[in-house]
Order: sequence, then structure tokens, then C-alpha cells
Amino acid sequence: MPTTRESGNVCALIELIAKELVDAPDEVFVELFEDGVIELEVAESDVGKVIGRQGRTARALRSLLGAVGYRAHKRYQLEIIE
Repeated sequence: MPTTRESGNVCALIELIAKELVDAPDEVFVELFEDGVIELEVAESDVGKVIGRQGRTARALRSLLGAVGYRAHKRYQLEIIE
């Protein structure tokens, strides 16, 4: 299980990026579960912005999580929720 500092940094990073991408930043919620799954919840109208064209933005977020996880010796998985 990630430490509080690691989980806080990872969640804060995803939340910061997502809030910059969407039109309704107040509706962005990020939650980290014990198995390394990170759920990113955004407004229904903003899902396309977080996923991006052909999934490029979501792929970039997952790549970023992979790099962060590599440094922390953890594996993170991103799930985007409407």
C-alpha cells in the first residue's frame, strides 16, 4: 500500500492535471484504492476532454502514472469515471 505522502502526491498530480483540462474543475474527484487503482471522476460533459482524441490524453495520463509508479516501485492504474 502506498504511503500517505506518495498517494497524496499521485492523487494531487492527477487532480491538478484534470482540473486544468476540464470546464468544470469543481466536479473533479480523485480517489486512490489500496490495489493501486486511481479513479478519476469528472462531469459527464468533460469526459471527452480527459480522454482526448483517440484516447491520447488518457494514454498520456497513464504514461505519467507509469513513470511515477516506477520511481515509487508501485503500479498504478487509472480509471476514468463519468
